[in-house]
Amino acid sequence: MKRIFVAAVLVGIFSCSKSEISGNKDVIAAEPEPTPKVVIDPIAEGKSLIEGSDCLGCHKLDEKMIGPSYKEVAAKYDNTPENVEMLAEKILKGSSGVWGDVPMPAHGFSKENAKFMAQYILSSK
Repeated sequence: MKRIFVAAVLVGIFSCSKSEISGNKDVIAAEPEPTPKVVIDPIAEGKSLIEGSDCLGCHKLDEKMIGPSYKEVAAKYDNTPENVEMLAEKILKGSSGVWGDVPMPAHGFSKENAKFMAQYILSSK
């Protein structure tokens, strides 16, 4: 009789432990944290893109080189969305005849990056 009682207790202990380990299957998963929205400073982004490209081989901020300085470009064009778009197109497709005889070649940047660069240039007044 004692053996049956001990066996029943042991079975009860192991069965309780097993259900505790297998866990509560009704646990509700936590909501994932929303992805933080990254705010880009277009001027800083444009400056960084220009510094990491071949632009500085022909342009400087304050002085004319092969091409005009960024300050000369900013003095010629107002900082408007239309001019940002126009300069971004010139960066992407190339340009000639506006600042002299040496053409600016086309560049393979994304449209968005070219706009950041144009915003930086037009902000350099």
